[in-house]
Amino acid sequence: MKTPLIGICRHRLATDGKGVTTLVAFHGCPLRCKYCLNAQCLREDGVWQRMDALDILNEVIVDDLYFKATAGGVTFGGGEPLLRSDEIVSFCKLMPAEWHISVETSLNVSLRNLQTVAPFVHHYYIDVKDMNPEIYRRYTSISNSRVIDNLRWLSAHEDPKKVTIRLPHILDYNTEKDIAESRKQLEAMGFKDFDCFDYIIQDEAR
Repeated sequence: MKTPLIGICRHRLATDGKGVTTLVAFHGCPLRCKYCLNAQCLREDGVWQRMDALDILNEVIVDDLYFKATAGGVTFGGGEPLLRSDEIVSFCKLMPAEWHISVETSLNVSLRNLQTVAPFVHHYYIDVKDMNPEIYRRYTSISNSRVIDNLRWLSAHEDPKKVTIRLPHILDYNTEKDIAESRKQLEAMGFKDFDCFDYIIQDEAR
């Protein structure tokens, strides 16, 4: 079965990992964030193309030389890429071994999905939103219990250098104090690399 994508973006630098990277963005997400940055991933008419692992490989292998020369590779995003963990694994088994694989994830998926891709992932970019369950639910409409469980699994099974935690300031939802508290909890788990920033909210999204 072919997997729905919202796009493939080539020649990205200093955005999704080391070297030259190509972003492969999947359709679908478990969250319903109030300021969704990729609303296309939720719309039925938001599918760009449907591809299987071999189709994706054939699309991105044109940049094989760039990937190998810069220690770059493919970043899976979306949407929520870990909903497509089996497809990611199929792709990784086909691709050249030198490519670097990253995922940009909310981590709000089953532990099985995370464990399935873990042997193939070189770096995780995790958009935690906020560790406070009430703030998280108010912003995303669902619980962050899976996120916390998966973070604990990662902290026990992966090198923290492989994980970048994104902690956004979300207008009208969390404060600098909330962000500091989230960071404190995550540091207690062993995570060390943080990306703290402000969401840029378009007027029509408010």
